[in-house]
Amino acid sequence: MAHDSVRTDADSARAQLASHGWIHRRSEAFRHLPPPALEQWLRQPGDEPIGSGWTVQDGASVALAVQRLSALDRQQRVQLLAGLPHPGDGDAAPFAWAHRALCTEGLRLSVRGAATQQLHLHHHSRSAAEAPLLVLDVEEGAHCTLLETHAFAPQAAQNLQIHIRLARGARLQHLRVVDAGAGDRIAHHVHATLAADAHYQQATVATAAAYHLQRGTLALQGTGAQADTATLALAGGDGHQIDQQAWTRMDAPRTRSSVETLALAQHGAHAVANAHTRIAPGADEAAVRQRLAGIPLAGNPRLVLRPHLEILHDNVQAAHGATWGALPEDALFYARQRGLEEASARALIIEGMARALLERSLSPQPEGALMLAQWLDGGWLARAIATHLVPETGARHG
Repeated sequence: MAHDSVRTDADSARAQLASHGWIHRRSEAFRHLPPPALEQWLRQPGDEPIGSGWTVQDGASVALAVQRLSALDRQQRVQLLAGLPHPGDGDAAPFAWAHRALCTEGLRLSVRGAATQQLHLHHHSRSAAEAPLLVLDVEEGAHCTLLETHAFAPQAAQNLQIHIRLARGARLQHLRVVDAGAGDRIAHHVHATLAADAHYQQATVATAAAYHLQRGTLALQGTGAQADTATLALAGGDGHQIDQQAWTRMDAPRTRSSVETLALAQHGAHAVANAHTRIAPGADEAAVRQRLAGIPLAGNPRLVLRPHLEILHDNVQAAHGATWGALPEDALFYARQRGLEEASARALIIEGMARALLERSLSPQPEGALMLAQWLDGGWLARAIATHLVPETGARHG
């Protein structure tokens, strides 16, 4: 049973939502794809089992500290939320307040040591509405590869918050696979802070749902910090929606960031890609690149690409772009010439484009390349493309 102070904390979050309201339909960040009403994220989960929905593989290493904490216990709740930022009052703050109101459990991990730690975290939703939490600290000089996968209960509403903190010289290669169902409502918020000379590489593969938000907020706070993120969004059916948002702050000299998105959509799907990077005053020799691409595959999907740079310093390098286009006709022609049916040819080309995006993000480091190759060998990407984008695919030819 929750302690009185725990209930007070949750009630305070609900009171904040009641007084300030949910995300307004005119919110700049969400105006192209407004989230469902607040009530859907606060629905009571009923008899939710005690314990975490997280499964940690390779969790026995001496270089990894694991804590499973209940937000329904006063002392554990304090430990769970220790050092995390206040929800604030920004565009996405209502999601953070809703998370505080509903959160019942969380996982805190700490990685140390120079040898690369390989992790696989899997989260399986177990209730109609939930707010899981993950906090990952990669200590000074530590290296880690992380595969994060998700499975959802039917018609799930999940408001996930992830906080990643990279200390000086730490390195993290992070592959996220979020296979949402057509009726799910998913909101994932990844917050990352980078100290000096830290390097964060993230690749996210996500399928569209009734509502699906993937929002990343990166703060490059130390000199020489570097963050590279890539998102592959698959939106294949009528009423399927996905909103990808990348918000980056470059607050220190010689920081580097890149954002790349490939949105593949068809029929009546709706896909939005946002990239906003702010180069702060004094961020000397900072460099940023944004590259957003959308490809309508069939029917009349709605694709919105929104790159944006806010540059408050002179001595920087910056480039951004957004492109729409069809699958390359020459590649389709050559594939058909080699005996492939049209659906199989389309699937092969789409998979090649997707692989290239993910490899650009993770392959520069050998540990990330190995993690990506092992995941690709499992065949999930090919199956997802066949299921979500090329349902008529026949036999595949090698």
